[in-house]
Amino acid sequence: MTDIELSTQDDFEKIVEAGITLVDFNAPWCDPCRAQEPILEEIEKNFQGRANIAKVDIDKSREIALNLGIQSIPTIILFKGGEEVGRFVGLQTVRTLSQALMQALASRSEA
Repeated sequence: MTDIELSTQDDFEKIVEAGITLVDFNAPWCDPCRAQEPILEEIEKNFQGRANIAKVDIDKSREIALNLGIQSIPTIILFKGGEEVGRFVGLQTVRTLSQALMQALASRSEA
């Protein structure tokens, strides 16, 4: 999947403050999280150069998950300029995530 794995709060803040970032909160033992991976790979290809796709293993990076109130996985949060602009809990479709990214990208160009 994505090359951007966020394991520290500093890494997390640097990435989400830079433009538009979709962050997948997951764990290796989570079946729906594994099912989400190919969907995120497709999103990553479709939005390459326009948005960052990152992941956080909640077992390795509990602090980040706790700070954001992650209670179930997979949870995917869309950030724009460091601010949360969308949150999706459970397995998501390419269409749902693509629409959210397109909205974030469109509103960025209007600003």
